[in-house]
Amino acid sequence: MTKTLFANFSLFDGTKNEIQDNAWLLVDNDTGKITEVGTANPPAADEKVDLASKYVMPGLINCHTHVTMNPNPSDGDTMANVVASTVRGVKNLHTLLKSGVTYIRECGSIFDIDITLSKLIDAGLIEKTPEILPSGRPYSMTGGHGDFPNFGHLVDSSDEMRKAVRQGQKIGAKAIKVMATGGVMTENDFMDDPQLSTEEIKAAVEEAHHKGNIVAAHAEGNPGIMNAIKANVDSIEHGFYVNDEEIDLMLAQKTYLTPTIVADWAIPKFGEGLLPDWEIKKAADALDDLCKNIAHAHDCGVAITLGTDAGTPFNDFSMTPVELQLMVKIGFSDYDALMTSCQNSAKLLKIDNEYGTLEPDKYADFLVLDDNPLESVKAVQQEDKAVYKKGQRAY
Repeated sequence: MTKTLFANFSLFDGTKNEIQDNAWLLVDNDTGKITEVGTANPPAADEKVDLASKYVMPGLINCHTHVTMNPNPSDGDTMANVVASTVRGVKNLHTLLKSGVTYIRECGSIFDIDITLSKLIDAGLIEKTPEILPSGRPYSMTGGHGDFPNFGHLVDSSDEMRKAVRQGQKIGAKAIKVMATGGVMTENDFMDDPQLSTEEIKAAVEEAHHKGNIVAAHAEGNPGIMNAIKANVDSIEHGFYVNDEEIDLMLAQKTYLTPTIVADWAIPKFGEGLLPDWEIKKAADALDDLCKNIAHAHDCGVAITLGTDAGTPFNDFSMTPVELQLMVKIGFSDYDALMTSCQNSAKLLKIDNEYGTLEPDKYADFLVLDDNPLESVKAVQQEDKAVYKKGQRAY
């Protein structure tokens, strides 16, 4: 067993609001896990890496991605082609890791491609990517937000949902995604249109929880948000119009909220003349409300996770650090923004025993930055930052 010592850096370990100066990490090269962490007087090791007085922080955990989607409308649509979509997915995974994202939860993938990619990554057959908690295809009502070719499982009763989720989990889905409301990107529905019913969503939750898996609900408006919470989903995705009654129930049930602010922000900012007017209007009309409501939910104590909806228009796979900046803009502290990843995302995905913070017995997934991320989360946007995965430099 050989070990590598990383030394001479300032550490934000993801557990507390402080920087530890003159820090070091000792990593087991065989497992990629941290064996010891400390400051001053580092131990002996087989190899030593001097990090030149820079800042080290945990790799980011992005809870909401769509790696087979294309964020650039001018590139054309490859949704009908499984080979092109798979190649695109691998490219997008590389971009995620280079941006600082070392673990993702996929929230809807055409052809169930993410399930296959996850297995290939775990087998070591694809390198320089985050690990994936895969969802496979999402679950939508007929005509709902998810009724696209090669994308949604179309279910129109509790029994159909139960069978579809069982089939999804049979092939490897670990994070079931259900569509509880309409959304920005579908022309004939709106954020406040309820779609899957509470009973349909509850069937998905029961089947997922039987397997120890989690359920995410696309839920932007009311009453769909409430329907999903009553069904006991693990996380509300977007939650733009979350209200006080829903916040109280989320706190009681320990439901997480993944805002994906950057997804809504990017459409009116970059889409003029390139996207349909109805899509830009829906996103622009929601932006102020979602910022206010997400900030309020955070202030009330709802556990906010880090997710971007990467793959939606102009929301490319490098944008995770921008989501942190937008959180700070609406009132989060820099520390609270970072904790959406280090603590809340890791706990939601049930990986917090091995990921999220830089402590003994956890994987050495970390970023090396020029500037202090606790002083400004914009430090994470550094383009040439070093990214380490299990103690090995990937970028």
